[in-house]
Amino acid sequence: MDTTDQNRAEPAGVTVLPATAANQTIIVTDLTNREFLERYAGPGRVGLSGGVTLIDKAISRAERHLDSEGRWGSWSHAFLFQGSRHDGHHWVIESDLQVNRKHIRLGVQENRVSKYFDEGYYTTLAVLDFGLAEARVTALLGEALELVATRTRYSLRELAGTLIALRDPELRSRENLLARQSCLFCSAFVQHLFRKVGMDLAPGINAKNTTPEDISLTHVPHITYLLKRETPQNQNSGIRARIKRRVRSRVEKLRAARKNVTAAG
Repeated sequence: MDTTDQNRAEPAGVTVLPATAANQTIIVTDLTNREFLERYAGPGRVGLSGGVTLIDKAISRAERHLDSEGRWGSWSHAFLFQGSRHDGHHWVIESDLQVNRKHIRLGVQENRVSKYFDEGYYTTLAVLDFGLAEARVTALLGEALELVATRTRYSLRELAGTLIALRDPELRSRENLLARQSCLFCSAFVQHLFRKVGMDLAPGINAKNTTPEDISLTHVPHITYLLKRETPQNQNSGIRARIKRRVRSRVEKLRAARKNVTAAG
């Protein structure tokens, strides 16, 4: 895998942290979500995001069990970058709960990366580059598209099982207590794909008990591009109110979706 030259001059707003073993983190501070993703997203790379919804915060809070000091996790969602397509847009493949007007997609799906341009929802982003050869990228994307074609579902039930396992380390290597057939939530989807192509991002952890934070902490050699944005202390109150309204609307949609899933299951 190619590594970054420590001696070269980096652009303004980019900080290269000392490499830990074979891994390196490059902190970027002066880009919008769009600029960051247009610069660092690439086929076969993994995306991580953190957000402001109740589900985001619940996942981050549960991930405190992974930290010796009980700090909340930074990441609540993981996905795979697919690359640019004939429409000129970069696409991602992910297992997610996508709520649109009169339409709910619950499972593995393809979305334009522009989904993550919204800095109100996606407050933190990272891109993990494993330096994969073209053949392995092709295999990875092929496995992902197979799960799209077979309509693998997103399981809130399995996510709950993972949150339970976080409280008891002995459960993490076992089958998810609430496992279902043909279901994978976001980070379980990413872990499943990489294991399919011979890479284990979280050894010793059952795929369906893998969290986004586990993905971020992987010891598999990689470079992490981390977007770290300073939050102004005097943020406009109107912006805060708008975000709160959007979060409230999102939560209401998620509740409605969960009722539909419960009724269908």
